[in-house]
Amino acid sequence: MIVEIEATSGFCFGVERAVEAAEKALAGEHEVFCLGEIVHNPHEVQRLSNKGLKRTNHNDLPSLSGKTVMIRAHGEPPETYQTLRQSRNKLIDATCPVVLKLQKRVKKAWEENPNAQIVIYGKPGHPEVVSLSGQIGHKAIIVSDQHESLEKIDFRKSVVLFSQTTQSLEGFHGLVKELECRLKNHHAGLSEALIVNDTICRQVSRRGPAIKKFALSHDVVIFVSGANSSNGRYLFGLCLEANPNSYLVEQAGELRKDWFKGARSTGITGATSTPCWQLEEIALAIKNL
Repeated sequence: MIVEIEATSGFCFGVERAVEAAEKALAGEHEVFCLGEIVHNPHEVQRLSNKGLKRTNHNDLPSLSGKTVMIRAHGEPPETYQTLRQSRNKLIDATCPVVLKLQKRVKKAWEENPNAQIVIYGKPGHPEVVSLSGQIGHKAIIVSDQHESLEKIDFRKSVVLFSQTTQSLEGFHGLVKELECRLKNHHAGLSEALIVNDTICRQVSRRGPAIKKFALSHDVVIFVSGANSSNGRYLFGLCLEANPNSYLVEQAGELRKDWFKGARSTGITGATSTPCWQLEEIALAIKNL
């Protein structure tokens, strides 16, 4: 049986950059604290933990005076930086450059459109969304899809729309259409009522079509992802849509021999938070079944 790992799989640029920053810091120090989970993958978290990376939270920051603290790729709101400065912590800022640029755009839009509502298409409570809304004092309206949460928007006022970088393009375009439909009932022209900023990361959005094509080219697909990865759940859904013989696993021990009965080829892929070493581990386990 042929076993192939999808060429575009592995960490996205932002996560890879954060992991490299952690490894570099750990090579020179015995102890580094990461604010939150560095990546939504328990096996990669454990690998880095074995090297000395420790997880901390916002409540514990004041007690970490003088320690090395890392901000992960999702970014943080301004008040986190203030707390770190007050605690005299050594800061490693691994905020993804794409997110960092988006933070600045959200703040600028707020300053240039004081009477408008800043709407962010994203997952409420997601660390990136918190970091974005934090740029404007957490006054952004968070909308999770085109059907829910819209009651928080006052359609008599104009809207400036942004998106969490890892959201789906289809969902974003659907939300834009819904906003246009509702806003036109209160405004003569949509050009002033709605400013659309498509801020979805293209490295992430391109994974969807690539995964669908990859899933269609194999008899069986094994999708590797941490259980708490929202990106993983979304991409696995696309896999399953393209190929019903798709299976979601978090580790090699979850593989079942009967999945591969009669299969001539198996494809392996994963979330943007799944490391290449884990995909290779799964591939080896399949060959040894």
